[in-house]
Amino acid sequence: MTTPNASDNQPMEKTMKRLLTSVAALLVAATTTASAQQVTIEVGYPYSGLFDVTYKAIMEEFTKEHPEIKVVFRAAYENYEDGTNTILREAVAGELPDVTMQGLNRQRVLVERGIAKSLEPLIAKEANFAKEGYHKAMLNLSTFGGKVHGLPFSVSTPIGYYNMDIMKAAGVDKIPTTWDEVIVACKAISAKTGKEPMFWGWNITGNWFMQAMMWSQGEPLLKDDKMNFNTPAGLKALTTFKSLVDECGMENYSTSAAQASFSSGEMGMFFWSTSAVGSVERDKGDKFTFHTAPFPGMGSKPSNLPAGGNAAMLVSTSDDPKEVAAAWTFLKYITSGVGAAKVAETTGYVPPNKAANDVILKDFYVKNPNKATAVKQLPLLSEWFAYPGNNGLAITQVIYDKLESIVTGESQDMKKLLNEMDEEVSDLL
Repeated sequence: MTTPNASDNQPMEKTMKRLLTSVAALLVAATTTASAQQVTIEVGYPYSGLFDVTYKAIMEEFTKEHPEIKVVFRAAYENYEDGTNTILREAVAGELPDVTMQGLNRQRVLVERGIAKSLEPLIAKEANFAKEGYHKAMLNLSTFGGKVHGLPFSVSTPIGYYNMDIMKAAGVDKIPTTWDEVIVACKAISAKTGKEPMFWGWNITGNWFMQAMMWSQGEPLLKDDKMNFNTPAGLKALTTFKSLVDECGMENYSTSAAQASFSSGEMGMFFWSTSAVGSVERDKGDKFTFHTAPFPGMGSKPSNLPAGGNAAMLVSTSDDPKEVAAAWTFLKYITSGVGAAKVAETTGYVPPNKAANDVILKDFYVKNPNKATAVKQLPLLSEWFAYPGNNGLAITQVIYDKLESIVTGESQDMKKLLNEMDEEVSDLL
């Protein structure tokens, strides 16, 4: 029997090397081709602490379904005001992203300045747009001049967060339904537990909570683009807020510090957007029993509440139809039933998409009652007003500063403060 030597195998080895080299070259070529065909779009969104986990969950699915689209996320906006200011600056500098997520009350200025594109031509090409869950009531939140300029991504309402262990220790056996009852609970918590009674989110974006106090009484903050604040309803809103500050010993916390205090088990009641339910549940762990409940009213249940949240807007300046199409595909996906369901699962926002609520999340709210509170308040939803004109953001800041003067104790006379606020805002209008 003849034993083969190494030289006998050399032709076969050379052949195998050539085959492997060819396969590797083909793989590199295929990867390079796929990369070359991939369309890149840029997206900006606010509140990384709330939405990072949401977009991570969405992108796991989106990337599988649309490998041809590469999504680059820009640095997150700090809040809705920062998001609007950023887009206004980027429009001047010619550096706009393709898609931006904007507060529902901040869409108008981008439409008026021609930055946000009408989605009507794109919607017209969709065969079953309504059947995909996009119903008129929600589209109205982003409709201006009879044209849809955004697709709502998440909708929130103001609610109450309660540490039921602290409430029980204070002898409070009924969750408050009015602000008078909140004050009674505050005093019991202070006297019997030594914990912080509460925080009321006066410093939330867009003066949202003050608008909630007005809407609770059935009064809008704006009428015919004029302030409706210097009224009995406005005075009652301010005096109620001052009572909460004075009688509940409310600290002048930042929004993140207030939520951290509640999540750590040091605060009995936290009045905030439903958006943070998911993050509070994650942060609190097993420290205490946590319940949410509807927003308290001004002597009775609220008549209305402002719709919070944000919408996806197309602001791309690209001349490449493939890039615009990719941006529209992404925009549709994150607001679809699938994308909207991820919003509900990771936050406390209510999905604006009917397909998410009626089909995908059919049993979700039964198993997650803390996230169902906002759904129960949907019949109360009213407009979250944007202040008209070029000074809209400045008006927001004026009202913010006046409210902070109540928290710091600088302002004691609410009628005087109301007159000052009305005068300064009227000048800006």
